[in-house]
Amino acid sequence: MELFKPLETKGEEIKKVKTDAPSEHVRVLIVGSGPAGYTAAIYAARANLNPVLYEGLQPGGQLTTTTEVDNFPGYPDGVTGPVMMEDLKGQAVRFGTDVRFGMATAADLSKEPYSVTIDDDKVITADALIIATGATAKYLGLESEEKFKGQGVSACATCDGFFYKGQDVAVVGGGDTACEEATYLSGICNKVYMIVRKPYLRASKAMQDRVMSTKNIEVLFEHSTKEILGDSNGVTGVSLKKESGEEVKVDITGFFVAIGHQPNSDIFKDFIDMDETGYIQTQPGTPKTNIPGVFACGDVQDKHYRQAVTAAGTGCMAALDAERYLGTRIF
Repeated sequence: MELFKPLETKGEEIKKVKTDAPSEHVRVLIVGSGPAGYTAAIYAARANLNPVLYEGLQPGGQLTTTTEVDNFPGYPDGVTGPVMMEDLKGQAVRFGTDVRFGMATAADLSKEPYSVTIDDDKVITADALIIATGATAKYLGLESEEKFKGQGVSACATCDGFFYKGQDVAVVGGGDTACEEATYLSGICNKVYMIVRKPYLRASKAMQDRVMSTKNIEVLFEHSTKEILGDSNGVTGVSLKKESGEEVKVDITGFFVAIGHQPNSDIFKDFIDMDETGYIQTQPGTPKTNIPGVFACGDVQDKHYRQAVTAAGTGCMAALDAERYLGTRIF
């Protein structure tokens, strides 16, 4: 028996989903959790749209790897990322959201109702789809990097820079994002080291000039990260290897990885308009994609701000637009 069939796609690649899998129809399907997904669920549930939300492999998204969150409104004393995500999830559930564990593994957006396959096993069809799958920060892949995530290792200077006020930190990367992170940290920290593998910065000329003119930023060209050093209290330094082979140690308390993000949008690429790096393109000022009834919110469509509060805002917008879309349809 044939388990898969080809679908009509935008490009040459053929997307496949199971045709004999059990199916279920819902009015609003939200794929992904985190601030965007949970906020969309809160608004959709309050509008009596009976949303079903699948959390993905990392329920709560990137914030679950963050310790203290001090810049989300409503938490005057701060909150940990996991606790904040549980708060948002609990609020969504309170209003009737059906929150489920599962990962979207395939999609068919070529016709209505739209269908998404969960865990390669179950097909969910929906009258409206909200994509809140987020983006994944790229890391160096070091064991020590993984060990100290949330204890000195971060992929967001805007989120965590405040905790290193007056301290020495390092930023790894040589593009615009790394330069922006270093510049931001320079206004908070005592000293910022930029660890750049190449003998030059890849950033725009304007960003390069800004970095080079900032007195407390030191660019370490032709250096690569060998190991992040630390103890039970967190990061204490970083071991670097020069192009010549010489190894040096730099004392720091914060290590910021700024080598890019990868939007989690791959299963939708044959249907939805995206930029060259995979970020979903939405109509300016809205969460609307090129497909009516399909909305994108949070980091999967935002490569500029990537903040919890902006993600939550777009989640609200996606739910409101989904409600308006469904109000104009006859099913």
